[in-house]
Amino acid sequence: MYINDIISELVTKYKTNDPFQIAKEIGIVILYQDLGNTYGYYRTYKRMPIIHINNSIDEKEQRFTCCHELGHAILHPYINTTFLKKNTFFSVDKIEVEANYFATHLLLYNQEFENYETKIDILRENGIPYEMERFL
Repeated sequence: MYINDIISELVTKYKTNDPFQIAKEIGIVILYQDLGNTYGYYRTYKRMPIIHINNSIDEKEQRFTCCHELGHAILHPYINTTFLKKNTFFSVDKIEVEANYFATHLLLYNQEFENYETKIDILRENGIPYEMERFL
């Protein structure tokens, strides 16, 4: 899948799979705001890419949200995505599925899975929502 190639190129170039660091390196602004039920969203403003992250969700949720929105920034740079709300991880919309796939695989890049008994264990230990099991 082409998304895996993009992830590999990013990790090789920036020597990390940390979505916050990659976003910083490529010039994406990250803003923390009170977004209510919304985890985050990506948009451009005057050609400046911006990831908005809810400041009231926990650190693991912020990390996954940043990674998901980074997926939009890289895979769909000219599309201002709709809000990522708490119960939308099952979106069938192609760009949401691609962003979820991107986030899951970037966060798990080059990990060894022998120490885990189940896919759910892998997701839990890496702060990835259980709904992303379908991408493993």
